[in-house]
Amino acid sequence: MADTKQHAEDRAQRVKGMTALVTGAGSGIGRAAALRLAREGARVCLVDLKEEHAADVREEIERAGGEAFVAEADISHGSEVEEAVRRTVDRWGRLDIVFANAGINGKVAPIEHLTEEEWNHTLSTNLNGTFLTVKYAVPHLKERGGSIIITSSINGNRYFKSFGFSAYSTSKAGQVAFMKMAALELAQYKIRVNAICPGAIQTNIDDSTFKSPELDEIVIPVEYPKGQQPLEQGPGSPEQVAELVTFLASPDASHITGTSVYIDGAESLL
Repeated sequence: MADTKQHAEDRAQRVKGMTALVTGAGSGIGRAAALRLAREGARVCLVDLKEEHAADVREEIERAGGEAFVAEADISHGSEVEEAVRRTVDRWGRLDIVFANAGINGKVAPIEHLTEEEWNHTLSTNLNGTFLTVKYAVPHLKERGGSIIITSSINGNRYFKSFGFSAYSTSKAGQVAFMKMAALELAQYKIRVNAICPGAIQTNIDDSTFKSPELDEIVIPVEYPKGQQPLEQGPGSPEQVAELVTFLASPDASHITGTSVYIDGAESLL
């Protein structure tokens, strides 16, 4: 009985003493993951475009007795990402967990109506931003090993029915390819790299979605009478994704790397 209690207590602090950097930490999956990592004992750098976006997350962590600070950064700008990583290591002396989560849906439009600038903006934010986050974290992760988790998507990997999402889906497929390359390259340094592929999750990412009126030209109607998420008949929650992120960040996942984990309630199997 005592062993069972001790095991439960150990699991409740799976990342105790570790330092984590979470991008897009002010809302949605990033927010839920930052709060969960902090609750399980990690110190967290909250990266977002503006400090005020993540200020309430920092306050919630500190009220619960945890440690956190906010670093402003546009993840598509390498110098800003590098500065956020530097501040994290300067403050806590180490970096163990990187959750490259920030991203946008961007412009949703038929290919012929999608401008070069709109394409580049989506790829620069989602794909280049992931590369830059990992690039500047690697030298610090090499010191002790660690875990990198990338937020990809079912789109571009197992789901191709989101009409007009050519830029977004391409960026998400690219993230998975990058994850696999990074996992092999960094394995010798005991750095694990994995991707999560959420389906519909209750977040505010739709605020970064700009739909073209020309979408009506290409949409093929597909209707599922009982809904598109068979497991729970609705979108998942950020907290469910945060549990997966924490598992992949922790020693519980010590032999898992180069893997895409789908968390979509079977949505992508329809």
